Amino acid sequence: MTDSKLRTDPVAPGKRDRLIAAAAQMVYEQGVEATTIADIAQAAGIPVGNVYYYFKAKNDIIAAVIDSRAGDIRDLLAAIEACHDRPADRVKALLRAIGGDGEIVARFGCPLGTLCQELSKHPGGPDPSILLRLPIDWAERQFAAMGRADARELAVQVIAAYQGTALLTSALRDPGVMARESARIEAWLDSL
Repeated sequence: MTDSKLRTDPVAPGKRDRLIAAAAQMVYEQGVEATTIADIAQAAGIPVGNVYYYFKAKNDIIAAVIDSRAGDIRDLLAAIEACHDRPADRVKALLRAIGGDGEIVARFGCPLGTLCQELSKHPGGPDPSILLRLPIDWAERQFAAMGRADARELAVQVIAAYQGTALLTSALRDPGVMARESARIEAWLDSL
């Protein structure tokens, strides 16, 4: 069967999407190294042999997870822009959205940052950097719209502050860290 035939098969997208969603959840909760193809297949409710119909290797599944998460980020950023007029409010909305539930972040960390950190230790695998470049680039545009000449630096600073907060929240297993530090980041944004 050709690749184009795979893409037009009406059953294929459902199974493929289930595999990607299962992989994203498993990788977030267990990490890339600890997650096996068998784990992903079981979580997706698909026989393990069928996984290879959609993905040749685990790295291919991880690359699909990265693409899926990048699409989610793009959708989130578009939704934020549609709901908020002021650039500072948009940045705050982004931080609230990616900070999500402090309990979940305390348990598993940031779904973007943890994946980027883990994959950065394995050269030659899928490149997850888009997961952080997208929000940084978007935040830069927001700061530029605020008239800031240092927009890029501020964008990196705000995403770095969030990532540090997520790391501490997870390492300390304390969702209160996320709440307190997110409030400080928002106050900093208001001071600009």
